Amino acid sequence: MENLSSTLDPVRWVAIHHASDAAEARRVGQGLAAQLGLSETRSGQLAIMVTEAATNILKHAGDGRMQLAIVNHGGLRCIEVLAIDQGPGIANLAQAMTDGVSSAGTAGTGLGAMRRLADQFDWYSAPGKGTVIFLRLWQAGTPARLPQLGGVCLPLASETVSGDAWAVRVQADGLTLLAADGLGHGPEAAKAADAALAVLAAQSAQAPSELMLACHQALRPTRGAAVAIAALDSATQQLKFAGVGNISACIIGDEGRRQLMSHNGIVGHNMRKVQDLLFPCPRGATVILASDGIGTNWDLATYPGLLAREPAVIAAVLLRDYSRGRDDASVLVVRMPESAA
Repeated sequence: MENLSSTLDPVRWVAIHHASDAAEARRVGQGLAAQLGLSETRSGQLAIMVTEAATNILKHAGDGRMQLAIVNHGGLRCIEVLAIDQGPGIANLAQAMTDGVSSAGTAGTGLGAMRRLADQFDWYSAPGKGTVIFLRLWQAGTPARLPQLGGVCLPLASETVSGDAWAVRVQADGLTLLAADGLGHGPEAAKAADAALAVLAAQSAQAPSELMLACHQALRPTRGAAVAIAALDSATQQLKFAGVGNISACIIGDEGRRQLMSHNGIVGHNMRKVQDLLFPCPRGATVILASDGIGTNWDLATYPGLLAREPAVIAAVLLRDYSRGRDDASVLVVRMPESAA
């Protein structure tokens, strides 16, 4: 799946409640660094960033969680880290980024160190709404063109793998997005979702409805999945969409939030109808796909400034605040470029 942006391996989640959890997050990060073949120096940078992010959660929020993953973006690999908490938030972001400034009686070097060591760094915090920190460390240097997409996949608490999955294929004329939610949860659900991603990786550029039919055939040996597919055309600034099952999809732009309709059914087993729907998707618009593990009653207007942050940060905030807690949960966020490539 080298031509896709996607998670390459099961995402690692670490709950942060005690100091020992910071050490566990660091061990997970070092394992990913070894798997990716990072140099000793880069591996050391990652260890510092992960430790600082976990310590920041403990000192300022008391507890939280971290997602660590190897992610592929168009053939270039990186390690992405999300540190998520529901603490009091940080009132003055600019001041908190200054070395030597701390509200917890510490040296105040954590946020500044993370920003210096990461190839990409972003965050979102608001008083009373917690904090999300995003870190990205590339395997071979920061690419000239940065991805405007990000996602999170959180398995059900009793599982180690998620039955949800996402992928984005970058094409010369746009992007094709796919989100899949395997029926149920656990390894068998993951097999169904992964089969849908394999279709996107193998097929040449096609309309979403054609890709959906190919998914329907590929998923027959599996338990099936809900699947949503969106094709973004950069030249016409339009989005073509096909969805089967209960994956929520929307476009957020200057005119607000527009919900996209999916048909009932299970891809691979019971798919009675599939068709392409066409919607305007202007430059700068944001497309969000979320599995039914995420509630639908969110409104980004209640998070001032969030829409301008890294897509992975947006996805993490929605997961944190609207995860239902009784199923796998995933969010994929993609932002249309502000200008033509």
